[in-house]
Amino acid sequence: MGSAYTPGLTVSADTVVQRVRRLPIKGEVLVAAGDKVGPRTVVARAMLPGMLQTIRLAEKLGVEAKDIAETSSVKVGDKVESGQLIAETKGLFGKFFKQEVFSEYTGTVEAVSEVTGHVLVREPSIPVELDAYVAGTVVSVLPDEGAVVETRGAMVQGIFGIGGERRGIVRVAVDKGTTVLDANHIQDSDKGKILVGGAGVTAAALKKANELEVAGLVVGAVKDSDLIELLGYEIGVAITGQENVATTLVCTEGFGELRMAERTFQLLKSIEGQEVSMNGATQIRAGVIRPEVIAPIEHPAGDVPPAKSGQVLAAGTPIRVIREPYFGMLGTVTGLPSQLQVVESGTEVRVLVAKLDDGQEVTVPRANVEIIATS
Repeated sequence: MGSAYTPGLTVSADTVVQRVRRLPIKGEVLVAAGDKVGPRTVVARAMLPGMLQTIRLAEKLGVEAKDIAETSSVKVGDKVESGQLIAETKGLFGKFFKQEVFSEYTGTVEAVSEVTGHVLVREPSIPVELDAYVAGTVVSVLPDEGAVVETRGAMVQGIFGIGGERRGIVRVAVDKGTTVLDANHIQDSDKGKILVGGAGVTAAALKKANELEVAGLVVGAVKDSDLIELLGYEIGVAITGQENVATTLVCTEGFGELRMAERTFQLLKSIEGQEVSMNGATQIRAGVIRPEVIAPIEHPAGDVPPAKSGQVLAAGTPIRVIREPYFGMLGTVTGLPSQLQVVESGTEVRVLVAKLDDGQEVTVPRANVEIIATS
């Protein structure tokens, strides 16, 4: 029987993961190759230029633009504070009917223009710090940009998520993977934690988690309507991760109410009490990004397995179907026919035969599945 390569969805108790940590602009790298880092270790730092603000000096003083040099008490390079007097007219007899202008901003004067009559003030630079995200080792440095951090441990990738990077201690909030996470499963002490649910999550639980500032939720699925209620708008699934939420959400199976795969639930139970890193960012088109949970584990020096170069479809490979009519269903490959087959659209494609967990034996295009890596 043949084999084939296909994208994979990792659900592994022991794998090697590398994450590129890159600043949005050029900056200073604070680590070196070989350094051990924690998830909150700052690996790079940059200064983001502050906003450039305009003070309409000539307009405020009621003078011609070419005359502002005579009235201004600041020049290029000067530091100014909000509320500071920066210009005034002479007035009648030197004291009557004076016009005064006070800076509305704190920063540095970048320009005093006799053409526009404006003073431009650059607000203070904003420091941007980039942490390691996961505990591990710096394997390479990106000069002026960041670093690549490698870790070894458990990893669960999901189908969909929202929210950015979070860290927290794992607590399994339900008794089994078929239980829907509700508000009564969430405790006041869960602030900053990452909670594991089961088949889904209710709207009430989403709301309570965000109000309590729970760091993250890992559940089987979520309903579109509940996401809309939480966010206040309909979310697109092309790319996520920038939502203004207090709680990152990772769905391991998809949308609606789908039980979490037992192997996934048991893996998450095995890391309960550990600090993990998670990210809800999802991109389903070119340059696929999967939402994830990563739990680094300590191993003896030199006992790190080589990273996998690809994922192979073969008889016995566990898979998940990622297109209708079997979307989200798990199964095992039982056959890989070599001949092309015609699908509903009339296109000839390569297919596979799989036995789903509910007992069905189905034939689906190979492009419609992804491997669940369980090593």
